[in-house]
Amino acid sequence: MSIARKHNRHTVGIIDIFAGPGGLGEGFSSFETSKGTRPFELIVSAEMERSAHATLRLRAFYRLLLHKEGEIPKDYLKFLETVASGASPTAAEHFGDGRWRELWREACEEALNLTLGVEADNQALYERIEAARDRHDEMILIGGPPCQAYSLVGRARQRNVDGFRTDGIPKHFLYRQYLAILARFKPAVFIMENVKGILTSTVGGKEMFSAIRMDLSDPTKALGLPASGDRGNSKYVLLPIHVPQGVARTEELAARDPSAFVIRSEQHGLPQARHRVIIMGIRADHAIPATATIPGLQVLQTGATIAQALAGLPALRSGLSNRADDGQDWLCEVQDELKQAIAAIRHDLPDVARVLRDARPDPTLPRRAIKYAQARVGKLATVIKGNHDGVVLNHETRGHMKSDLGRYLFCAAFAEARGRSPTSQDFPAQLAPDHRNWASGAFADRFRVQRHDAPSSTITSHLSKDGHAFIHWDTAQCRSLTVREAARLQTFPDDYLFLGNRTQQYVQVGNAVPPMLARQIAGVVHQIVQA
Repeated sequence: MSIARKHNRHTVGIIDIFAGPGGLGEGFSSFETSKGTRPFELIVSAEMERSAHATLRLRAFYRLLLHKEGEIPKDYLKFLETVASGASPTAAEHFGDGRWRELWREACEEALNLTLGVEADNQALYERIEAARDRHDEMILIGGPPCQAYSLVGRARQRNVDGFRTDGIPKHFLYRQYLAILARFKPAVFIMENVKGILTSTVGGKEMFSAIRMDLSDPTKALGLPASGDRGNSKYVLLPIHVPQGVARTEELAARDPSAFVIRSEQHGLPQARHRVIIMGIRADHAIPATATIPGLQVLQTGATIAQALAGLPALRSGLSNRADDGQDWLCEVQDELKQAIAAIRHDLPDVARVLRDARPDPTLPRRAIKYAQARVGKLATVIKGNHDGVVLNHETRGHMKSDLGRYLFCAAFAEARGRSPTSQDFPAQLAPDHRNWASGAFADRFRVQRHDAPSSTITSHLSKDGHAFIHWDTAQCRSLTVREAARLQTFPDDYLFLGNRTQQYVQVGNAVPPMLARQIAGVVHQIVQA
């Protein structure tokens, strides 16, 4: 019997570190049991980047409002409308005084702007956990250390830098902040998310994944701390979250095949082919035999598509970089690029040229929209949208170089004609960008269209730099994805407002764990702590 049952309580406290904008926390806090209860409560979340922390804090305030009022007050909806219309009042200015000041203070105590690894910030986090732990029978640690050091692409680029060495890069070892919390507070379960590259990353010739697993299984020993009297309760059994039906969730499975830790989001109802390593650590006293047979994540026979996820969002057109926006000016430039693209491919790619001839870029479309489109919306978009009937948030296009618009048109037309996005080898020389490594094949899919009838590729923080890998399929719009569209593909609810400038918003969305996936993970964890 679990401690939760012994104490007859109903909530498990969540500690969320390296929280980003809060995707994992959103999934856990929104998980509902079959009886309609929400067993997980966020007690603290920590994020170092200021704009992500602002997003995190506002969402903490939103949850407190919903819990207190039972519905979202008009004052909060008015704030969303103000932000969506282009004004930029801070949430602290709007809610820090007046009727909601006490709830805002609570949100500030829950969502902390901390840099873990800095001693003063570590102590602030520990004090918050200590203050909240007695309200819960058990705690769970969730989050993921920064991914850059483990990224396969990142390492490929760094190898080209003279003198590059991975030894001692702090980002490789931020997972050790997990160890300190595990050793000190001994949560019942932890969830650690990272990129697939962690499976093959090495530092100084040492395999990182093996070392991380060893440390996480016995954090007290890994930190060189003296063994306590409850030594058995300070060790963890590391298991996959998901196992196929009929397969037992065991340590032997994980040891034999580390890829068992990889979660493929498109297999579990998400409109995105996002593959991530997610480690579940279960405190030894909770790792009972029944854990092996607890069902994994839902598995759907038919994958979700981008079009299903984005249904109801209004159509937009792009703009031109470093120029005042004018629809007719934009149309003239796009049509010029269209003619050049058709001339470049009419002999070698006649089917793509036919699609381009039928393209009708629409200068009447806006660059930004805050009202939903009158469109048929299916189950997936309805679930993501939730009960939010107000304004559309974070839905504004960026401007692009004129020549890139021609490439976007070509990519969208190619995908429509051939059923796939083109690679660099498919591009005619006239449309090739002036990139040093374009012909090398290293970044063959630098320009990638997202097909409406398939899941998207992995939403990443690179969206903040340019939209080349996230081209909208519609030639009439000729653009890359907006922050809200990326957030939909990440399954963030529509009332989730991302703060900061647009670049920062893209980074937040790309670095997050999809809440819909996190909610399924929470379901598995809930069965474990209740076993």
